[in-house]
Formats: sequence, C-alpha cells, structure tokens
Amino acid sequence: MESTPVPSVAYNPPVFENAPIRASRKKLWILIPLAILLVLSSSAVVAFHGYVAWMLARPSIAPLSSNPLLAAGLPYADVNFTSSDGGSTLDGWFIPAEGSDKVVVFSHGYGGNREELWVPFYSLAKELNKQHYNVLLFDYGYVQPDLSVTGGVRESLELQGAIDFVKRQGMKHTYVWGFSMGAGTALQTALHSKDIEAMILDSTFLLEPDTMFHNIKQQVDLPRYPSLALIRFFFPILNGTSMDQIPYQTVKETTYPIPIFFIHGMKDAKAPHDVAELIYENQSARKSSLWLLPEGRHELLYKANKKEYVKRTMAFLNQASAGKF
Repeated sequence: MESTPVPSVAYNPPVFENAPIRASRKKLWILIPLAILLVLSSSAVVAFHGYVAWMLARPSIAPLSSNPLLAAGLPYADVNFTSSDGGSTLDGWFIPAEGSDKVVVFSHGYGGNREELWVPFYSLAKELNKQHYNVLLFDYGYVQPDLSVTGGVRESLELQGAIDFVKRQGMKHTYVWGFSMGAGTALQTALHSKDIEAMILDSTFLLEPDTMFHNIKQQVDLPRYPSLALIRFFFPILNGTSMDQIPYQTVKETTYPIPIFFIHGMKDAKAPHDVAELIYENQSARKSSLWLLPEGRHELLYKANKKEYVKRTMAFLNQASAGKF
C-alpha cells in the first residue's frame, strides 16, 4: 500500500524581544529628558550667579541733579583729573575757600556720585566752607558706563589722583571724608599714601566675601554654598578684578599713622559695625576715635543727629588741622 506523503511544514520558532534591552531602552528615554532638565537647571543657576556678579559691579547711579552753587550757594569750578596711574579720567567740583590751603576730599559710596543727596554732601560742603576748608567733590570712575566697581582696587588709585590734583592746586593739608565703600576705599588708599593727614569715615564698608554675601542675602535668599563661590568665580571674569586683590584683611590689621574718626550706626544693615570697631581697635586711642550711634543706619548718620554730627566732625578736623593730635 502506498503511503500518503505528509506535507512538510516549516517550523519558525517564536521570537521573543530581549527583556533587558527593552528595559534599557525605556530607562534611556526617561533619563534623557532628566539629563536635559538637569543641564538646563544647572546652566540657569550658573547664569544667575554670573548675572549677580555682573550687577554687583554695575550699580544703577542717578544722574547729577544740581551743583554746589544752586544747591548751597557755593561758587565752584568744574575740574577733571586722572587717577594716580593714569588709567581713568575723573570729573569733579572744586569749592574754594579764599586764603586757605586746607582741603577736604569727599569719597562717595557705592551706587552714589559726587552729590550723595541722602548724606547730604551739599550741607557738609557748606559747613566746611564756613570753617575755611576747600572742598573737592568728584565721581569715581564706575559712575561712567564703561567702568565697573572694583571694591577699591582701582578706586584707591582714583582717590590718590584726586589728592594729587588738590596738591597741584596749592593745597598743603589734605583730609579725606569717606562714606560706605568710599570709606573702605580711603582706608585702602591710606595704606600707601603719605598725603592724607586725617580721615573721617562714615559707615565704613569693606568689600570682603562675608560682607558681600551679607548684602546679597538681604535681597535674595541664597545658600552660602555654592552661591558665594560662584559669585567670586565670576567676579574677575566679568569685571576684571578679583576679590582677592582687595586688601581687606590688611586694612583690618593695619595701625594707621594718622588720626581717624570712625562714625557708625549700630543698626547698619549693610556694613556691620563690628568691622569698623575691629579696625578702630587697631588704632591709637590718642589719635583716633569711634562714635557709635545706637539707632544709626547706613549713611544716614548725619540725618539722625545733624547738630551733634557737625559738632563732632568739625571739632575733629579743626584739631587735626591745628596739629593737636
């Protein structure tokens, strides 16, 4: 008997997708967006701190609104001069006191200019003129749009340039009256200058890491790490000056050979009073003095007690100019 042939059937074994590969692909599609999000978030954080470093060196400064003649009835001359290294050109007002070779050079604070209306400079200049002091009011270079704040590195050379200028005008006795960062700049200048006979320092501000972060945190609640490190990293890249170039530690440790009158508010939220006290403690009590106002706030000390402020500052200057220290 013939057998019936059995048709052959091709056998195709089932294909199963490799489970580990499928899981890896799924995980990859989850990780890619997360990685992108992480990179974007990190970039945003870094960019934000770069922006903070940029803005710190470029404060918004109001334009001049008046002049000594209009504001205080004081005749004046428009003047310009260079920093001691010739690196920047500065503008100012020179208010003469006839027959006097004594001059007070005002050193304005961060975010201000030669007016500093909140102090106010015009009132102090008028009082000084009555006391037969010439007065120089000038703008630091960062008031110009193409220059940035350097925390006293360039500004100390600019203050020395102002001092050199008044010497060329025949001034034989120079006194510096500094406010906020302008006071910190005065201290930096006095580390090397032999031309300053005495200083009045109101609300002394030194740009050092702790004080800088103290002020930033009042505006934006940032963690100290990594914010401070990032801002310090970007500061020299964006502004051309490293905070390590600012001799804040040297200033705090120096005994100056000239009399200094420190004035500071106990409620100063921008420049902690303990920094001014620390610097004062390194000075000779016979030459220098410290006046702490319990309710005083940053650069508002004149307004807090005008009569006493004028009395004490003028007494200090008159004693210094009479050689009574």
